[in-house]
Parts: sequence; C-alpha cells; structure tokens
Amino acid sequence: MRKSLLATLFLACCAVLGAQQAMNNDAVIKMVKAGISDDIIVGSISSQPGQYDTSADGLIALKTAGASDKVVGAMMAKATGAAPAAAPAAVASNGLPPGIDEVGVYYKDKTGAWVEAPSEIVNFKTGGFLKSMATDGLVKPDMNGHIQGPNGKTKTTFPVVIAVRTVEGTGINEYQLLRLRAHSDNREFRSVTGGVIHSSGGATRDSVDFKSEKIAPRLYQITLDSSLGKGEYGLLPPGSVTSSNMASGGKIYSFSIPE
Repeated sequence: MRKSLLATLFLACCAVLGAQQAMNNDAVIKMVKAGISDDIIVGSISSQPGQYDTSADGLIALKTAGASDKVVGAMMAKATGAAPAAAPAAVASNGLPPGIDEVGVYYKDKTGAWVEAPSEIVNFKTGGFLKSMATDGLVKPDMNGHIQGPNGKTKTTFPVVIAVRTVEGTGINEYQLLRLRAHSDNREFRSVTGGVIHSSGGATRDSVDFKSEKIAPRLYQITLDSSLGKGEYGLLPPGSVTSSNMASGGKIYSFSIPE
C-alpha cells in the first residue's frame, strides 16, 4: 500500500512537471494538494526553472491552499534569486576549532583562520648554578637563551591572538612569555628555570605576564594587545630547559611584531 502511494505521488509530480514548462504558483498548489512532501516540493522549486508570484495576494493564495512556510520560503528565495543558505560548518568531534588538531602553538592570521606557528631552536645555558645549590634550590638558576636571527619566523600585528594546545597534564601557566632582545644576528632572553621564584639580578627582566582563556579541552587562548609594545617575543614551552649547568637546546615559538 505504501509503495503504491509513493508511486502515485511520484506520477503526480511528474505529471505536474510535464504539464508545466516552468514551475509557478499553480504548479506548487497542485503538488501541495496532491499530498507531496515539502522536501520534494522544495527540491523541485530549487532544481526547476520557475516564475513565482510572491505578492501579498499570491502568498495568501498559497497559504490558503495549505503550502507550508518552508515551501513558501523556497519560492520567495527562487523569485529573488537568493542563493540557498550555506550548511553550518561541521564541528570536529574533539571540540577543537578548525585548523587546530594537535599539541602546539597557533595564531590567527588576517582572515581569522588558525595557523600553526613554526618553532625555532633556542640554545641556552644556565647561570647561578652554585648559588642555587647553596640555597638548596630556593633561588633558581638563571636561564640565558639565544635564538639565531634578528627576527621571529611569525610576523604579525596587534592584536596577536595565540592558541596553545597543551599535552595531557600540562597547564598553560607552565609556559613562559618572554620579551626577546634583538641583535644584528640573534635574539636573546634571560629568565629562570623551574618557574619565577626571585627577581634579583635581572633574572626575570624578560618575563612577560599574560592572561589566558580556556576555549576547548587543553586549548588556551592568549591575546596580546598594543600595550605590550612592538618588538620580538617568544613563547617557551615547559620542559625546554633543565636545571643543569650544561649548555643545551630546546624550542621556542617566536613572534615578530614590527608595529
């Protein structure tokens, strides 16, 4: 019985389309009265050429005949030449914004899209190691970092919007935002290992306080505005430096803000 009804509706639809070279209000009303579903009618309106009366009288006649708002809306969109509404963007199952799919640092480009920030090699050597031993670790050794080149790989302007996707068990407060001091062939910074404990001797001179907002699981957003001042900056991930006195290397995400 159901198959027979569907076949009847299909034939009715074909008869209407065959009788009319172009869809119009009368064709739509015939399809409505034949019991054809809204989806089929809307599909016919969208795919077939048509001329529709969307005046007040035309709309009243359609509603009187039983046309749904969905059908009437499709007719009005066709009459005005409006493009069909775009389907909503798919949401990733992990809840992350498009462009962010793994641990790392990202920034928003001029179009508002997230772009992965390249990392650079930082070479550093700790100082004040003996002082740290003498105070049983209360005073943390200084960290002196050096990065090749006078400018960062990522060049951007204020406001700089950064997203940090952390590894499991790591907090955003374990990252350090540093002001890099540019020279002709390198950039350098001074901070402390194991967190900021003291500020003597200029050990924290290059550390910059920042605020973050959690926008997804293990994903934090940092916004740097013009009050920070133009220059060279770097975001240092945790674990990039040890507390030994040996020279070693790690990675840093650098940003060059010329204006």
